[in-house]
Amino acid sequence: MYLLYKHVKDKKFHHIIKAFFIFIALDLLENIVHFNIGRNSSIDTFQFSLPTIRDFIKIIIVIIIFGLLEGGFKLYD
Repeated sequence: MYLLYKHVKDKKFHHIIKAFFIFIALDLLENIVHFNIGRNSSIDTFQFSLPTIRDFIKIIIVIIIFGLLEGGFKLYD
């Protein structure tokens, strides 16, 4: 907890937050594209569609976990 306080006090915490949200946005877009590639791998033409709510929630959970890990690694930059 002290480490988090130290970074907030030093005003470096906003870098972690920005990195987290940028990672979430870009990775969500990438994962939706990969989801469609996997779903349409046997089709000759590419059809873009959004994942189901259940699949979307799974994607978001994985993205948040990796976003938090990336933000945590930014502490040691």
